[in-house]
Amino acid sequence: MKSFIPREVETLWTLFTAPVVWALHFAACYATVAVFCAKRLPASFSFDSVRIVLFVVTLMALGVIVFAAWLAWRQWGFGDDDPPHNEPTRDSRLLFQGFATLLLSGLSFLAVVYAAVPLMFIAECQP
Repeated sequence: MKSFIPREVETLWTLFTAPVVWALHFAACYATVAVFCAKRLPASFSFDSVRIVLFVVTLMALGVIVFAAWLAWRQWGFGDDDPPHNEPTRDSRLLFQGFATLLLSGLSFLAVVYAAVPLMFIAECQP
């Protein structure tokens, strides 16, 4: 079966994918709530609507991070070769990049969940 996604992704963008998704999610959540609370939009658009929109954004961000982690795990060789990957070879560099991306993806996943937790506890905008 032919895969459309290359087995080895030799770019640093894969390393930064998960942290960038986390940063965009963080900015989107806090900016959306701040603008909503500052503008006091009509009653037809409630804070529960904001919660639902941000819940969907959170799920999309987690999906992208899980996909990046899966690509990193695949690049790392499904964990067949243990770290450290410190030899001056191309294969060692690719394994290191895959392992580092996998760790950053895990950290970013937790950060997105942590940034979304306040949405469950905030009842409404405070004057």
